[in-house]
Amino acid sequence: MLYVGKAANLSNRVKSYFTEHKNLPFKIQRLMSKMSDIEFIVTNSEQEALILECNLIKRHRPRYNVRLKDDKTFPYLKINITEDWPGVYVTRRFQKDGARYFGPFASAGSVRKTLRLIKKIFPFRSCTKTITGRDKKPCLEYHIHRCLGPCIGAVTREEYHEMINQVIQFLEGKQELVLRQLNQKMREASRRFQFEKAALLRDQIRAIEKVIEAQKIAVTLKGEQDVIALAQDKRLACVEIFFIRNNKLVGRDHFIMENIYDETPSEIITSFVKQYYASASYIPPLILLRNPVNESATLTEWLKEQRGNSIKLQVPERGAKKQLMNMAIENANKELQLAKAREMTLETITSALQQLKDKLRLPRIPLRIECYDISDIQGALAVGSMIVLEKGMPKPAHYRRFKIKTITGADDYAMIQEILRRRFRRTISVTGKANEPLSQKDSWAIIPDLILIDGGKGQLNAAIKVTRELGVGSIPIASIAKENEDVFTPGRSEPLGIAKDSPALHTLQRARDEAHRFAISYHQQLRRRKGIASLLDDIPGIGPKRKRALIIKFRSVKGIKEASLEELSQTKGITPALAQKVKQYL
Repeated sequence: MLYVGKAANLSNRVKSYFTEHKNLPFKIQRLMSKMSDIEFIVTNSEQEALILECNLIKRHRPRYNVRLKDDKTFPYLKINITEDWPGVYVTRRFQKDGARYFGPFASAGSVRKTLRLIKKIFPFRSCTKTITGRDKKPCLEYHIHRCLGPCIGAVTREEYHEMINQVIQFLEGKQELVLRQLNQKMREASRRFQFEKAALLRDQIRAIEKVIEAQKIAVTLKGEQDVIALAQDKRLACVEIFFIRNNKLVGRDHFIMENIYDETPSEIITSFVKQYYASASYIPPLILLRNPVNESATLTEWLKEQRGNSIKLQVPERGAKKQLMNMAIENANKELQLAKAREMTLETITSALQQLKDKLRLPRIPLRIECYDISDIQGALAVGSMIVLEKGMPKPAHYRRFKIKTITGADDYAMIQEILRRRFRRTISVTGKANEPLSQKDSWAIIPDLILIDGGKGQLNAAIKVTRELGVGSIPIASIAKENEDVFTPGRSEPLGIAKDSPALHTLQRARDEAHRFAISYHQQLRRRKGIASLLDDIPGIGPKRKRALIIKFRSVKGIKEASLEELSQTKGITPALAQKVKQYL
């Protein structure tokens, strides 16, 4: 399906597509060049046609219709108030089942951010277990005051539902009402000498007051309204929506619109209003728009039916509403710039990978880069890391870490060889052959397009020896040295001439830095497990006196870590060489 449209007079609408080609809008020209057939459905009214249009666009996602990006299933917050012990959950199914829904949200990230906020304020349960009230022990959330403990009978059903009603009121923007209820409960708890309960209620009150303070803006707001602003360029459009409830800005979200082609702002706004409010859990009585919508009368009548009450669409021209719209427009412009920057990032990554292919003379674009690094302190607690860049982006699910098992002392070359042997022996054991096609079942089976080693020619030669030994010498390999950011490849005594501002070099640096970070974090984890009392204890040359001098001067290990080499060297008993060692260790 290429396009879905509607018209009061279908015959005239179709005829308009067959006028002289040069008079048609560019989008229609492209559409007509691909058209092979026309289907139509007759409805009883314009509102029915509008609903059908929305449903068909959502179901078929036609190429030439303006539509919300990734709009197949918006996320919502759901509270099933018909349950005995309701929770608050994220769902992508909006049903008329008696539950309360809040949304839709633009992304899973924005809905989870809201969920985290209300979870910090209200101690509703987040588990899905059957509540009997007879459990012997509560979970950790009860002990940290994030759950009322219905599983152990610590709260009655009525008290729990009272708290859930407060969650609902909070999400509806009625924070002041919730504050009054909590203040009353706090005073009552104090009168009964239930000071621990009163303290918890006080903390809830303070958290809500912080939220209210954050929702205050300079513009005077009245009532309930949605504010919808648009920013667009030739390729992208961003719609920003502010949610005003009970005279406060309670939230905002933004949506990227696809397939805008040469559409006018009014056409884009109209498409957004149709698609967004077709699945909205709540529609306010006033919707402020940057641009007027097409088919205003039909759209208003449809929204009235959706809302179940009167509704007004308005383009503000002056006063507080215009100020609010200007604020939404500014946010829309910023979100559009961010969206364009993300697209540019993708273009830059593609360019960088192509440059890597050319500079390193690789047989194909390195869609999968594996980078390896070692972290140790004079050979102690040595670990290795393997990180993965897939299409230029980190792939944390495929990261691997290695505890060095066979090497004693500080021998980076041998450690690199150990982790490469262990990595590619796993590959061979999974695939049976080192160069078999990729397997999606086990990431160990995936053959990288480039192996990158953190180090210079020595580390590179050590790695080459292992890959040849295991029969995977056909995999391209390179190394990047920290000192001058030199890149080495097999068979060359001199580093490659890659410009310092090259996207190709930046990609290798990102991979190297990520491998280093991952190795360091594992090394620190092992040190903590070992129970080292102080990071200073294992630094060679730092005894009790020097340790004491450092602590007296800098107060803490953090202070020592943040000190410059010159400041460290000025400490009693600390030479420049020892200062360098302390800095390197920390």
